[in-house]
Order: sequence, then C-alpha cells, then structure tokens
Amino acid sequence: MISSTRYKEAFVWIWLPGETEPVVAGRLEADNGQLLFNYGRSYLERVNDARPAIPIHDPELPLRAGELPLLNGLRMPGCIRDASPDAWGRRVIINKKLGPKAGGTDTDELDELTYLLESGSDRIGALDFQQSPTEYVPRSATNATLQELVQSADRVEQGIPLTPELDQALLQGSSIGGARPKALIEDRGVKFVAKFSSSSDVYNVIKAEFIAMRLAALAGLDVAPVELASAAGKDVLLVRRFDRNYSEKGWTRKLMVSALTLLGLDEMMARYASYEVLAEIIRHRFSDPKQTLRELFKRLVFNVLCGNTDDHARNHAAFWDGKELSLTPAYDICPQGRTGNEASQAMLISGNDNSSRLVTCLESAHNFLLSRADARALMDELQAAIEEHWNAVCDEAQLGEVDKRLLRGRQFLNPYSIS
Repeated sequence: MISSTRYKEAFVWIWLPGETEPVVAGRLEADNGQLLFNYGRSYLERVNDARPAIPIHDPELPLRAGELPLLNGLRMPGCIRDASPDAWGRRVIINKKLGPKAGGTDTDELDELTYLLESGSDRIGALDFQQSPTEYVPRSATNATLQELVQSADRVEQGIPLTPELDQALLQGSSIGGARPKALIEDRGVKFVAKFSSSSDVYNVIKAEFIAMRLAALAGLDVAPVELASAAGKDVLLVRRFDRNYSEKGWTRKLMVSALTLLGLDEMMARYASYEVLAEIIRHRFSDPKQTLRELFKRLVFNVLCGNTDDHARNHAAFWDGKELSLTPAYDICPQGRTGNEASQAMLISGNDNSSRLVTCLESAHNFLLSRADARALMDELQAAIEEHWNAVCDEAQLGEVDKRLLRGRQFLNPYSIS
C-alpha cells in the first residue's frame, strides 16, 4: 500500500425513509483486513420513534446489538460495499491524494475505509460515512460546468492533478459505481449522473448507451430516463437518479442494495452470480414477485438483444425500505464492443450457461415463472420494438451512418444472439 491504513474506523450514517437529514446508525471497524459493523445504541433505541430504526439490510445486518458476523467469503458487509466507490471513483480519489504520482497507481493501493471516507457524500442509496458519530459534515461538491467536468475527467484518466476546486467537484461523483468517467450534477431541480466518454473508447459509447436506454423504455421496460448533452465538444449522457426524491423539506434518499449483495457475493465471487438464484430470491423476498420476475426476464432478453454483456450483479439493484425489496429502474444498459458474433452475459442464465442467446433465455423461462409460450411472446415483442423504433431513436441521438451500421447487427440484433 501507499501508506499504512490511515483510518481505523468510520461511522455509518443513514437517511431513514422519508427523512431529509441522516442519523448515525453504527460503526465500521478495520480488523485484520476485514471491516466489521455494529449498530449504535442510540439507533437501536429508536424503536418507538416516529421514524424507527430499520436494518441497513436484512438478513445481512439484522437490527441487533453487538458486532455482526460477515457472510462467508466477505471482507465487509455487502450492503456497505454497495455504497463504496468502484473503479472510476477510486481513480478520482487516488488522483486527489497522490497528484503527479497518481498515474499508473493501482486502485488496490488504498484501503476501503479511505475510499468510504474520502468519496462524495451524495452517493447512490441512503448511506454516508463520517469520522464522527455525533456531527454530520457532508463532503459537498463545488459547482462546475459540464465542460469543466469533462475536461477534469480527461485529466484524471491521464493521471494529471486537478485544481482544488475541480478536484472537489469531480470528487462528488466518486462515490457512484462503475468504471467509466462520471460526475453528479443537479439541473432544473433534478439530480443526474453525468457519464462521459473515455479515452479508450473505440466507438461512441455515450450515444450507444443513450440509444439502448431509450429503446428499452420504448419497449416497455422500467428504465431510468436519459438525456443527451454536449460539452467541450464531447457527448455527455445524463441519467436521472431514481434514488432521490424532492420534498418540501429537501431531498430524501432511498436505500438500495445490489444483486451482488442479495446473492451474498463480492467482486471476487461475481462469476458465480446467476439469474436463476436472483429469481429465487425475488420469489421469496420481493414485493409483487410475479411482475418483478417478468420485468427481470425482459431486462435479460433486452441485454442479449442490444449486446449489453456488462449485466453483472452490480448492474441490478433493489430498493430496501426496511421490510421489503423492490426492483429499481434499469440502468447501465450499454452495448459492449465485440469482435466476433459469439458473446457471453456477465451472469449465468441457465445452469452454467451464460451464452448471449435468446435460446439460453428460453431455457430459463420457468425460473421467472413464465411458460415457454409467454417467454417467446416477450422476446418477439422486444425484438419488434427495437426494429420499430431503431431509426427514430438513432435520429434522436444524431448518430452517424457509420456508427449506425456498426451498432446494428453487431451489438443490436446480432445474428448469434437471435438465432
């Protein structure tokens, strides 16, 4: 590591459902490479409050006193890891801490508590992390234009230090997941995740994701609304946040857990993530399981049809209200580059088969409580929707003919996938 662990503990703050201010929930402590959690007494004593305490996630962190054991194979609670930065956010923090020495530094060089305590406070979900159990001080963003954020993202990719003002502005988006450059912005009273192009892109990834998300919505999926913008001569995708609601008293936050957490896995075990097992969890723990399974099946099929093979278990998530789970809108539906026809989804679909083919989805239809006839009908509907709206959505994105030909038949409606 760059240096010995700077932090030994962190206090977890939570926004209870409907609240605009957080309360301290408990304490994380570093212990021999693990992060262990226990609830605070004041939080556990909220049983008779108007807004009583809820588990951060049950059954992983049940609402009881004492140090809570980790699930087998995990080094920290999955529901806490969901609120920690992923690859891009870690790169931003390394850039901030190391300056000129940041280029080429591996993200494993900093410890998990550093990433939790030095990433932005407006993170996905309803948790934040502080050094104090009594005083909440948000790590807020400096207002910056989209153009400044795009230029800052470019500098981070190159390992070039930022000015303190832009450092802080970009840091606000460090707490959201994913590997691609992004930031958080608020515009017209709406909160967005702004996603930028990367220097490693070999095609217009921003427009491809916009097209996929728009087509998914037009095909009847529950999808986060998206917009296209432009800054510094580059395309920017604006994804409306679904974990925030504005009330008269301010912004409320929704607790979220990833499918990876629901499956009891971490990144090292992600290859074992399975749509079959996730479907079983939905049957037992989600509100409206039949409709939820139908929606998840449609998302799986659409991912196959649009060439999104990055459907890993952090790219599926659920809202958690303390009692029940419900599927969040779909997000990060982005066609991936492929050199040949054959491709594989990031999660297993049917048994050990994760091949990106409609026939593989059909084999797993019963796991989603669908008959083969119903599954075929949904596949046909989704394929027809893509074909019907393709030209209009490409025109909406102002996609050039070269990119249009690149996407159609290679990512979207690839012959291997639909055969």
